[in-house]
Amino acid sequence: QVQLVESGGGLVQPGGSLRLSCAASESIRSFNVMGWYRQVPGKQRELVAVITSGVSTNYGDAVKGRFTISRDNVKNMVYLQMNSLKPEDTAVYYCHVLYKDFRGYWGQGTQVTVSS
Repeated sequence: QVQLVESGGGLVQPGGSLRLSCAASESIRSFNVMGWYRQVPGKQRELVAVITSGVSTNYGDAVKGRFTISRDNVKNMVYLQMNSLKPEDTAVYYCHVLYKDFRGYWGQGTQVTVSS
């Protein structure tokens, strides 16, 4: 079972930037899709961004134009560059991977807080 470890979360002021990282314990070439989701208490987990093995990307409407997902097949990492952060981006951000056989796994999450 793959292990996913997120890092890079923290406290940032509105308008600031953060880069989240997700380290996988095996080659990310194993995965069909990798992505980031976020969740706030009392709400469902929502899509932030996904990237396929073919490097196609898709973004949630709330983050389009501000966030960028990327992957590094050598370092077995997936990244989320977050710019122009807003207070409503405050959430726990989770890394997710999907194997070609549709098995999916989550990381433990990293807290992002956008506040002045």
